[in-house]
Amino acid sequence: MFGLWNEDLTEEQTEALLDKAANEIHRRGMETPAILFLEMHRPLSFMAANGAVMLSPFLVPFFGYDGVNDYSRLFSKPDNVAKLMDRLDRLRIAKTEAQ
Repeated sequence: MFGLWNEDLTEEQTEALLDKAANEIHRRGMETPAILFLEMHRPLSFMAANGAVMLSPFLVPFFGYDGVNDYSRLFSKPDNVAKLMDRLDRLRIAKTEAQ
């Protein structure tokens, strides 16, 4: 069971998780606060991902086992945080241009 956290996500899995997270944040209209939050906490992303593993018994009932597992592996790499911020920024710009 714990061996799953040792495996890296494939590129397709990473892109799918980033798209899902960006679309959910965009759907709620929280692009700007999310970008600010991610920018402020980018240096701590690795520790937060490991904290999610440690707190997984408490997080699994809310997010599901696969959600905790996948997002903890996703945010363990700082590059993925930057990719998510870029996607959110593009969605925010597209939203303002459409108005």
